[in-house]
Amino acid sequence: MDIMHIKMIVLIAAAVIVCFSLYRLYVAVILKKNKVQEAFSSINVQLKKRYDLIPNILTIASKFMEHEKSLMSEITELRSQAMKLAGTLNNADEKLKLDTVIQGKMGQLLVSVENYPQLKSDQTMMTAMQTYNEVEEHIAAARRFYNSAVLELNNAVEIFPSSVIAAMLGISKKEFFEVDEAETKPINASDYLK
Repeated sequence: MDIMHIKMIVLIAAAVIVCFSLYRLYVAVILKKNKVQEAFSSINVQLKKRYDLIPNILTIASKFMEHEKSLMSEITELRSQAMKLAGTLNNADEKLKLDTVIQGKMGQLLVSVENYPQLKSDQTMMTAMQTYNEVEEHIAAARRFYNSAVLELNNAVEIFPSSVIAAMLGISKKEFFEVDEAETKPINASDYLK
């Protein structure tokens, strides 16, 4: 073999290595993007459980809580808005913000239950509230999974060389799910009790 053949083999080997490396970066970015979609879908599944549970809680509560009708109407309207939003990453920020409002309003309603001893002792309401609390825990876990997936994707989108592949594919950074500032403040139950 002469020098020309050796150079050709080395160039071909280098080209194969570069192509293989680029393909691995491509696959890694796509996997991270899909993981974010999966995580957001998990949030949607849990939100659907919450949205299905809300009418049951409101129906039970409406029998006892005459003074909370406006709050229950507001929750119903927010639920309707949330159900209309498609469960895609295109409207993830909007859906998660609306969900935060729903969560706050449901918290107000559940605190208000304390004013109604007969409601508090109703077995159906207690079961519904327990189920609601379990769904909230699942939503919190799904949000953590989502934020973890978003972190991995954002790192891939920002760090060279995968950032080049992400830019070529039109994949951009995603927003983390963050708690609204109002949610971090302590709740004063007396604000909701009448």
